[in-house]
Amino acid sequence: MSAIKEAILILEDGSTYTGLAVGKIGTTSGEIAFNTGMTGYQEVFTDPSYYGQVLIMNTAHIGNYGVHSQEIESDSMKISGLVVKKFSDGFSRVSANESLQTFMENNNVVGISDIDTRALVRCIRSKGAMNCIISSEDLTRDELKIRLHQTPSMNGLELSSKVSTQEAFIESANEPSHRIALLDLGVKKNIIRCLVERGCLVKVFPINVSFEELMEFNPDGFMLSNGPGDPSAMPNTVELVKKIVETKIPVFGICLGHQILGLSQGLTTEKMFNGHRGINHPIKNIKTGKGEITSQNHGFVISRDSLSNNSNCSITHVHLNDNTVAGIELNDRPVFSVQYHPEASAGPHDSRYLFDQFISNIEKYKN
Repeated sequence: MSAIKEAILILEDGSTYTGLAVGKIGTTSGEIAFNTGMTGYQEVFTDPSYYGQVLIMNTAHIGNYGVHSQEIESDSMKISGLVVKKFSDGFSRVSANESLQTFMENNNVVGISDIDTRALVRCIRSKGAMNCIISSEDLTRDELKIRLHQTPSMNGLELSSKVSTQEAFIESANEPSHRIALLDLGVKKNIIRCLVERGCLVKVFPINVSFEELMEFNPDGFMLSNGPGDPSAMPNTVELVKKIVETKIPVFGICLGHQILGLSQGLTTEKMFNGHRGINHPIKNIKTGKGEITSQNHGFVISRDSLSNNSNCSITHVHLNDNTVAGIELNDRPVFSVQYHPEASAGPHDSRYLFDQFISNIEKYKN
């Protein structure tokens, strides 16, 4: 790491924290959020669902096992900035390819360390989601506050088009038995891996794909991926998913895909006071009565009230911390979705059965 340089973090409510610069020297802003996971920071930082967010890692030490070239969920870091308690420039993991510091510099990610992250998270938990700015440049606080004021709110912000693939591409198992059309709203690589492992040929389509192009592929099932931003700001995608559902071909939605599916069926979404982000969130499967420990990353949810007025959508999963809707299914066709991440990488793996459920729906549909 280069010579130690100070950095500053300013929240939308005026709260200010000073610490040390990590990553690229520069200035960044976005919605501040916190992740409660104890491991898997590289997978988290490369998750497209975090696009536009400055992320606090609750774990005290970050960077101590470096970066491995195989442990990425997209082609680059997607967070807008990083906030940590202690940052490790060195690493002891033999298989690591480089330090987190180098990875951040190569991906132009600005960060700050050596601040009281516990106090910061308590502030956000009590006051709710808000924007922030981090800077390690020689800018005055007044200049930074002006830039912070210009940062758009996550409410009403469409971000999926910034992380979706520009061209369709294919990943396939050897001698595949099922054809999956995956709508890329910001997909994590492990979603594709989980489908390929189950004998699928997966064609990943960009967000602006037409319904006709999807159907020309002749899919056995549709996958609606995760992604960033406000689902209510995506009316064209909602209309596309509505057409997809009307085909009665099996559909599986994850995270943003789950929210878009809900909107396509007349449900509504709402911004959370604090989002769910981490790999230790408890979920109850209402149909089986079993509990799952899950990976989550979202700041919006399907409104429970809107489900009470919809006779064709049923709740299948609930979050045990706050009783928010964590899964739905349609009563008249093989279509379901969950708010959390069953492909979870680096874990936990309690919810991988949902991919098997999707494949089972496809096999029933084909027969």
